[in-house]
Amino acid sequence: MTQSMSRVSRCIDNGPMESFWGMMKSEMYYLNKFNTYDELEAAIVEYIDYYNNHRYQKRLNCMSPLEYRQFLNNSAA
Repeated sequence: MTQSMSRVSRCIDNGPMESFWGMMKSEMYYLNKFNTYDELEAAIVEYIDYYNNHRYQKRLNCMSPLEYRQFLNNSAA
């Protein structure tokens, strides 16, 4: 594995990740109060699973990633 970093003063290099963090903050972090670091960590892990598997995404024809994978598999069969 090779570590990768954006170039200095090139915020556009990391645009997709910045977008993800912004959505996570507005959809999860700002709406909850966390009393411990462990609570926050568990919420982040849960949100990442939700985002990667269940959250409806406009770029996927308003389907969740799981639904879109099933759609593609059924289309290919």
